[in-house]
Amino acid sequence: MSDMIAALVHASEKAAKIARACRLEESLFGLLIEEKKEGEKNKKFVTDFKTLADVLVQEVIKHDVGKQVGIENNIFGEESNEFMNGLGEKIHVKVCETEQETAKLLSKVLDGNMKAAEVLARSAHQNIVIPDLNTGRIDIPQDRLGVWVDPIDSTFQYIKGVSDSKPNNNIYSCGLQCVTILIGVYDLHSGTPIMGVVNQPFAVQDPETQRWSGQYYWGISYGTTNVCSLGPHSKNGGVSSESNSMPAPQHLKKGSAADLEEERFSAVLSTGETVCVQTLLKEACGDNIHYAAGAGYKSLCVVLGFVDVYVFSEDTTFKWDCCSPHAILKSLGGGMADLKECLRRRQDGNREDCSELVYNVPVQDVKGADRWANKGGLVAYRSHKHLEAVLNLLSGISV
Repeated sequence: MSDMIAALVHASEKAAKIARACRLEESLFGLLIEEKKEGEKNKKFVTDFKTLADVLVQEVIKHDVGKQVGIENNIFGEESNEFMNGLGEKIHVKVCETEQETAKLLSKVLDGNMKAAEVLARSAHQNIVIPDLNTGRIDIPQDRLGVWVDPIDSTFQYIKGVSDSKPNNNIYSCGLQCVTILIGVYDLHSGTPIMGVVNQPFAVQDPETQRWSGQYYWGISYGTTNVCSLGPHSKNGGVSSESNSMPAPQHLKKGSAADLEEERFSAVLSTGETVCVQTLLKEACGDNIHYAAGAGYKSLCVVLGFVDVYVFSEDTTFKWDCCSPHAILKSLGGGMADLKECLRRRQDGNREDCSELVYNVPVQDVKGADRWANKGGLVAYRSHKHLEAVLNLLSGISV
């Protein structure tokens, strides 16, 4: 399965380059944005947008991973590939056989702007070289695999394009740093996450050139095998997608187990979290509570050890938001639990079993994007003791 994770990383890197290319021309960028239709929208937002970058990134990932691994029919994503141009024409975006054909198709979306279309087509067809991931041999039957893709998580932050956001304890509350590309693989039969890649296209900005470089993280958890880019073979926790001379963030907490036990419980939340949950967590965490944009980015903050948990009690995250970071967390000994189901079980007296999110079962009797919502909310965690702490704290809330 080393070929599979390499294909995911390769596709995520190509996707990151497309995301950066789309943001280079502010005058062009406005052409790339379209409001989502009913059934595609996240109900959390009054207005929800997709960009041509979202759609093209998703189609590139589906094309490249499907072609390399042979599971084209089992790759699912957040976005419809339908886009409307300025003339009211519906264009179905896809990666064509040649760069020239892709450019011609994209120019229709871009109202005839062939120069911009050629830039995007070149990114979609470019050859990306990635280093050996050193995963070892892992045999997973390919006919069991499904893939969830969130081509650009935190599209609102991507559209706003804030580049001067400052971190608090390594965590960005908003800005391009909160944008992630998420590719997660799961078992079609059990729904269990197996492997994931989280790519941060805008991880570091060069102060002189203003150009961005990215960072990616991957993990595999299958049977008794757990391996990820945060393991001992990785010096800085992630892999830079640009020059190795770029400064790498120090991701992992230092110190002994005793030191970790003495640390205060820490969490990252959405500003849209309920008042009740926010109040309880603020009382427990004190100053160790943070707010950030993007479900993928908040999960990444847990993966990287910036916080102990990401808690979200609402039903406005989706399978494509969670599958990839969930797989990485599993490889680290953590996971991503269904918050309300765990609380229900505890209220029924079952304190031993925790309900992890699964990715193969749609919500019944709903349509559109909500079919794949995480209806019970979630808790992302690296340590089971921190999951227990959250469940103990929230055990009195109505589920």
